[in-house]
Amino acid sequence: MEIRQLRYFLTVAEELHFGRAAERLHIVQSAVSQQLRRLERELGTELFTRSTRTVRLTEAGSRLLPYAREMLALQARAREALDELRAEQAATVRLGTSSGLGARLDAVLAAFARLAGHAQLELVTGSTEERLRQVRSGELDATLLRGERDDPGLEFLPLWQDALMAALPARHELAAHETVELARLAELPLRLSPHSRNPALHDLVMRSCREAGYEPVPGPEFTNAQDTLAAIGYGKPSWTVFYAPHADQLPVSGVVFRPLCDPAPRMRSYLAVRPDPPRAGLRALIEACHAAAEAGPDQPGRADPGRAERATRPPQPARDRV
Repeated sequence: MEIRQLRYFLTVAEELHFGRAAERLHIVQSAVSQQLRRLERELGTELFTRSTRTVRLTEAGSRLLPYAREMLALQARAREALDELRAEQAATVRLGTSSGLGARLDAVLAAFARLAGHAQLELVTGSTEERLRQVRSGELDATLLRGERDDPGLEFLPLWQDALMAALPARHELAAHETVELARLAELPLRLSPHSRNPALHDLVMRSCREAGYEPVPGPEFTNAQDTLAAIGYGKPSWTVFYAPHADQLPVSGVVFRPLCDPAPRMRSYLAVRPDPPRAGLRALIEACHAAAEAGPDQPGRADPGRAERATRPPQPARDRV
């Protein structure tokens, strides 16, 4: 029994005329008659009595009629439910995030809520490689990440730069300074994530120390923020780095955070997207990220009035974006 056959049956039952039913269904009369004959053979009973002048429901047809109506109504409700789901999915933007974004992420969320109308933003965490894979596959619309990447399947839209801050023991003499020169940390062991876990940050810190004239003394590996900061505050003197927006959210007894200078290392953040023309929700996200970058980490994003029009254009290669 097919939905199509039930629809034909219901239409003929309402019209009690094969010709008028065919007109309503926008098909030829012979197709209606053929499908109803197939339905009757499957059910093993006639549903209509036919003559040259009249068409009437048989008792079997009358008993089938309410069930046919119910089944077609269920089909309509099922379609409506799936249409609603597709609309919800189309209005949901899935954004990959990482730890340590701090006030930057707050600014993106505030700007998106203002710019996106009824669209919803769903945040997804995971490793950098996993999030990039999900953007390539379409599981994510975009992901925020730090450090430049080379991936021919993605566009990397440059956003903000975050300064690095040194986390030092509060008892160390450098804690009394408002800023810390990298060169003065040469003798203090550095707790850093391995290159395999965070290549962008690892390379930036090592390069900055070498530019300051020294190779850092390796300390115990950075494990997680809580344990590493506890070890810095109360263990053998050592230091590590945090992004400025994240450091503001990590008040730890025994540890102070000081901006690094001479040189002052900064990390660029990007929004990774597919090179396809962005749909409306993703355009709003791109706009929100740029607004957050322009406003700075301590203010809700404010949009450039002309950027919304630019966001409707297909993404250009990252090297062409300023």
